[in-house]
Amino acid sequence: MADSVFDDKAKQPDEKALAAALGKKYGHWEKIRAYLEGECDPFAVEWGFPGKKYGWSLRAKHKKRTILYLIPKDGRFEIAFVFGDRAVAVIEESTVPDAVKEDLRNARKYVEGRGVRLKVNSGKDVTTVKQLARIKMQN
Repeated sequence: MADSVFDDKAKQPDEKALAAALGKKYGHWEKIRAYLEGECDPFAVEWGFPGKKYGWSLRAKHKKRTILYLIPKDGRFEIAFVFGDRAVAVIEESTVPDAVKEDLRNARKYVEGRGVRLKVNSGKDVTTVKQLARIKMQN
């Protein structure tokens, strides 16, 4: 089974399918998206299918730079970030929850940076995603 609820490469999801898949959690995505649209000019989203193991995910981009990835699940979603060294240092000094900092410290380091995923279940999680997106955009 793919990481995403959308696992058919032949069927790129659209906004209606995303809303149906996320259910009640779609409102959280809308808040994150609205925030990004206000902070990133230009702002765009694009679907990507990195492989059968992962399925479809939605990339939120500022110009050509990916800010975050939305991984749709059944009735929920996760947000994934990749942070470079400067952003990781800023996160360490920020008010981002300690669990996120710990995940970043333990993340394997790649050329493009360290990755972290967050399950978005509440308004508090939305606030954390916005904070991380701001750090990503500034570093």
